[in-house]
Amino acid sequence: MIQCTPIGAVGAEVDGIDLNMISDEDLENLKALFAETGLLFFRDQELSPEAHLDFAKKWGPINVNRFFTPVEGYPSIAEVRKEPHQQYNIGGNWHTDHSYDQIPALGSMLYAKELPKVGGDTLFAGCAAAFDTLSEGMKSTLRSLRAVHSSRHVFGKSAAIPDDMADLFGNADKALQDAEHPVVIKHPLSGRETLYVNPGFTTRFVGWTEKESNSLLSLLYEHISRPEHTYRFQWSKGALAFWDNRATWHLAVNDYPGETRLMHRITIEGEPLEP
Repeated sequence: MIQCTPIGAVGAEVDGIDLNMISDEDLENLKALFAETGLLFFRDQELSPEAHLDFAKKWGPINVNRFFTPVEGYPSIAEVRKEPHQQYNIGGNWHTDHSYDQIPALGSMLYAKELPKVGGDTLFAGCAAAFDTLSEGMKSTLRSLRAVHSSRHVFGKSAAIPDDMADLFGNADKALQDAEHPVVIKHPLSGRETLYVNPGFTTRFVGWTEKESNSLLSLLYEHISRPEHTYRFQWSKGALAFWDNRATWHLAVNDYPGETRLMHRITIEGEPLEP
């Protein structure tokens, strides 16, 4: 029987379920919980790549990431790896995946394959809870704005990718697209008003210069990442985190020098975002 433990402003830990065997009723319950919280954690799962893909496909078509190195034999699964010799990690700053796409991804499922002895946690932030705690004047201002998101400075030819991480990414020539999205979206599943900007890919507000945008963006970034809006997930082997990219941020903590951390990530297609 599914048991759910809500976690602060963002997320819920789900027990009593084997993701290899999900009934229609369990799936509907999970979808309702996902819409409500934007983030689900499952522990002690034994998922083959095929089973990981089967679970992901229950939520929508797979989005094949064009920049990450895929798992060998599974082009729909991205490999998120840090080796002992590497100083930097993937996703070590606050961001939300795929906001640079015209139709951002619904979410990502990250599955723990190999973990360091200690460390390697992931921080999550809830962007709907963060919007709720802004002043009414700020909310009104933000509802009138749109923002530009880009992958050029992260995955493009001019991106400052460390030499020891260069083999983890590819297709820099495909990092040419920019996208505009409302700063406050009506979340497609929950209907909640949700902030949709992030430090990883948002570059400026539409009609504003980057210099003009930086002060307000910095204020929003500081607000979203406040402790009351965040949760720190401690991984264990076989754990899976499924987050909604329209409702959350995440940050992979890089505190395990000289050790390996290997995760498999599947991303699910989303839908256009509306204010």
